[in-house]
Amino acid sequence: MSFKCGIIGLPNVGKSTLFNALTKKNATVANFPFCTIKPNVGIVLVPDFRIEELAKIIFPKKIVHAYIEFVDIAGLVKNASKGDGLGNQFLTNIKDTQAIIHVVRCFKDNNIIHIYNEINPKNDVEIINSELILSDFDICQKSITRLEKNFKNNVKQIDKKLIILKKCLNHLKKFLMLKTLNLNTFEKQLIHEFRFLTLKPTIYVANINENKESLIFLNQLYEVAKKENSMVIPIFSNLELDLIKMNIEEQKDFMKAFNIKYLGLNKVIEFGYKILNLITFFTVGVKEIHAWSIPEGSTSIQAAHKIHSDFSKGFIRAQIIKYSDFIKYKSEIKLKEMGKCKIEGKDYKMKDGDIVNFLFNI
Repeated sequence: MSFKCGIIGLPNVGKSTLFNALTKKNATVANFPFCTIKPNVGIVLVPDFRIEELAKIIFPKKIVHAYIEFVDIAGLVKNASKGDGLGNQFLTNIKDTQAIIHVVRCFKDNNIIHIYNEINPKNDVEIINSELILSDFDICQKSITRLEKNFKNNVKQIDKKLIILKKCLNHLKKFLMLKTLNLNTFEKQLIHEFRFLTLKPTIYVANINENKESLIFLNQLYEVAKKENSMVIPIFSNLELDLIKMNIEEQKDFMKAFNIKYLGLNKVIEFGYKILNLITFFTVGVKEIHAWSIPEGSTSIQAAHKIHSDFSKGFIRAQIIKYSDFIKYKSEIKLKEMGKCKIEGKDYKMKDGDIVNFLFNI
């Protein structure tokens, strides 16, 4: 399974610049709307200090990081839900992702046009979110009509879905995002098939520069995000794009000179991973240390399937070692002596940082 974050926003806000910085690719960046038509897709490694610490003990021939995919989706505009600006195509691209990175322009630059000729983060966010709401409203309404026609076939299951969908429709009628509706886990699972856009977890990325206006615009975006319990990550996109082109020493010197404490890009990757509700487990050996991403709550047999279907088909048991114990004792022999190697069955709930050895038979 691939875990995808869709990068969305109005045209000319810096989506492709952010995508290039994240993926080190060369998606087209230009000063006109709809520069991106087909979505660009890039695989991004997830920074994780633990894999480096494990490597200091094992000295493997190869290290493989966990990863997520970022999808650069073309800019949305007003009436996208009605098809304007190829909106239907772009909204469909968002449906295929599990989480959203919403890029918002928080800087003034007379050399870069704004599609509505005004820098106003609050309005920009409202335009995008309104189109997502309208798209969900249309899907919700059509789904209710379809299910009511098929009500006789599976009354019990359809009845539950209809109750939740009508609850969603009433919320959308008020022009509110579904993520602000109090749906429990069961309800979300029951309507998962509809892939509602306003239910997807969102991070706002504020594209800023060094001018004072940027701070004012950034504070506006914080206010918007607070209302829907979303996070904001400020980024100097162009600066960070230049930084990742430098070697490590040049990058360190530059960041020290300009008092840049961390790369905002790493925060985007880190929090993108978190909002996808993912955890990491490791397989460790001399040939390879491999970090694997799985949804939180996954069982050991699901983790085994992540590596290879044969692992889950012939699953016998899993040997689990906590990362902290491995770092402390540094030897499997010592870990076993101390009783730190646990044998678990197929229903064991995986924990973030588990080091696993699967025993299987085909």
